Amino acid sequence: MKRILVIGSGPIVIGQAAEFDYAGTQACKSLREEGYEVVLINSNPATIMTDEETADAVYIEPLTPEFCERVIAREKVDALLPTLGGQTGLNLASLLADRGILDKYGVQLLGTPLSAIRKAEDREEFRALMREIKEPVPESWIVESNDDLKALLDHAPYPCIVRPAYTLGGTGGGIANSPEELWEIGQRGLKLSMRSQLMIERSLLGWKEVEYEVMRDRAGNCITICNMENFDPMGVHTGDSIVVAPSQTLSDFEYHMLRTASLKIIRALGIEGGCNVQLAVNPDSFDYYVIEVNPRVSRSSALASKATGYPIARVSAKIAVGRTLDEIENQVTKTTKACFEPALDYCVVKIPRWPFDKFTTGDRTLFTQMKATGEVMAIDRSFESALLKAIRGLEVQSKDLRHPKFSAQSEEELKTSVRQPTDERLWAIAEALRRRWPIAEISRLCRVDKWFLVKMQNLIEAEQALGQPDHEGTEQNVARALQLGFTPSQIRALAPESPRLEAALSNRSSRPVHKMVDTCAGEFESKTPYYYATLGRDSDDVLIELNEGEGASQAVIQTQIELGVSSEAR
Repeated sequence: MKRILVIGSGPIVIGQAAEFDYAGTQACKSLREEGYEVVLINSNPATIMTDEETADAVYIEPLTPEFCERVIAREKVDALLPTLGGQTGLNLASLLADRGILDKYGVQLLGTPLSAIRKAEDREEFRALMREIKEPVPESWIVESNDDLKALLDHAPYPCIVRPAYTLGGTGGGIANSPEELWEIGQRGLKLSMRSQLMIERSLLGWKEVEYEVMRDRAGNCITICNMENFDPMGVHTGDSIVVAPSQTLSDFEYHMLRTASLKIIRALGIEGGCNVQLAVNPDSFDYYVIEVNPRVSRSSALASKATGYPIARVSAKIAVGRTLDEIENQVTKTTKACFEPALDYCVVKIPRWPFDKFTTGDRTLFTQMKATGEVMAIDRSFESALLKAIRGLEVQSKDLRHPKFSAQSEEELKTSVRQPTDERLWAIAEALRRRWPIAEISRLCRVDKWFLVKMQNLIEAEQALGQPDHEGTEQNVARALQLGFTPSQIRALAPESPRLEAALSNRSSRPVHKMVDTCAGEFESKTPYYYATLGRDSDDVLIELNEGEGASQAVIQTQIELGVSSEAR
């Protein structure tokens, strides 16, 4: 085996953001490190992976079986890696196998076997496997024709979830509240599903949604990279939900219960490489259901990679060519292996970015079909400061938790805004807290866990304390606001101008410092970590390797300046 074909994810469209470009680029570099020649086919010329330096041969062609066959014949590829190109890559690999093209040219399918992909993607086979291994799945019905759909209309439990098979970003799915809606959504889903297959599922609206990013090699070694918890409850696509890593509201028992289930599922499926397991958890008991499995590197994999420092796509590519987790070096520490589970000593918050500033007349309601076109990720020492940092990174009009639209709403209008999932609901919830609505009432309306609401309340209280007239408590209020993640410019905008305020900002004990993302929470020495900014007293060590020679010391100083190292420390 010398030449490997990698399939990209195609154009960046609504419901399919740019995270797959990150994964594909990592995979190409990883395969070339192993000595293989890489042929890449991707129809999007604007991606990093289609740069000539990423692969040995790059084809910017339509992602269809016809074009793919021509590339296979021309390049004489020996193997195909389909699990780095999102749902597009999986679907194309399935079509190539079904049409006999892979057998015709003697092309080996790398990584997760096609049988495992079909078990995970086919709703009927997946449901049967879960029952076989005694993992709970919601009550559901498989629909493969308009006649099946019509027969279900009168006895489906409303509201119900429509999940088409073999689609990305929940395309064609939705929440049906009546037979009319089920007929409309179901017909659309049948058309968009590659196999004309739907699963109509009992609604779990309001349950917590939790994801586990897991990894397995051909020897059966399994680890969890990290788990992630959605701020929004079930009913909102995870790509449209605010996501927090690691989970914040699960008990230790719940965490390990779901971790055990995720590892059990990846072993039963026979996945080789990265895999994403989505679960629903009852907020009032220990009940849970398995929602679905992505037998590939997914959108969540890119988030988990950046949140932990663990290069999921890179490791998945090496597993695909036969390496095992205990053989693959941890690229960050250089002292541990890839079978070492990452540890996080910080909090990560992801907020999706929607295109409604460009599509001003679009429906802002969020449901099971993804609408976001990107996302921002923030890392800090607490949920509050990571949330504020993520909001600032969105590049939208609101830079904090204040929004003029919701401050002008009546109580009834605000109640509707809190209840209805939209891209702006975070600010509606903040306004409800600002008006001192009981946390229990807000949680009942939006089904967001009370823990998150308490943390948001901390931010609102700090914001209101800063707005008080100048008094002796200004120093404490400023220190508290800085610790929660407010920037000096935000504090100046919230607090009355005064000498006491400026003195508090100038004389604070904590300064901007940089902490490491090293996959091991400082347990081992790391050779190539990366850093996030936060407030504190000490920066983690910054290790810089430079060749000796003229200008080296100046380069060190410049790097330290960029990382915020003080002049005294330099």
